[in-house]
Amino acid sequence: MKINERTILNKGCRICDQEMVEGIFDLILETVLSKNGEITISGDVYLKNLVKSKFLKLNYSHVEYVINCLGKNTTKVRNIKSYLLASLFNAGSTISSYYRAEVNHDMPQYAG
Repeated sequence: MKINERTILNKGCRICDQEMVEGIFDLILETVLSKNGEITISGDVYLKNLVKSKFLKLNYSHVEYVINCLGKNTTKVRNIKSYLLASLFNAGSTISSYYRAEVNHDMPQYAG
């Protein structure tokens, strides 16, 4: 597994505390070690091996990205576990586009 709780904490995750990182780390472990053959994320059922594969590719940047997005969210989150699962599951696919959009917004001279 590429992700390491200690690495995240040592890198100085500016917007999170140790308890949040530990919770996310535990959720990743719980999901990867699940004995169920299928895992439901955002109402869709995925084979455990697909979810496990995506979660094992996560690194410090992905977790920081999820925490950053959670910090910017202003809507009510009714099920934080489901919200975090979906965010982590999609992190690898959305992180580049998210940061590109941030750069385009903050520095339009670099857009395009």
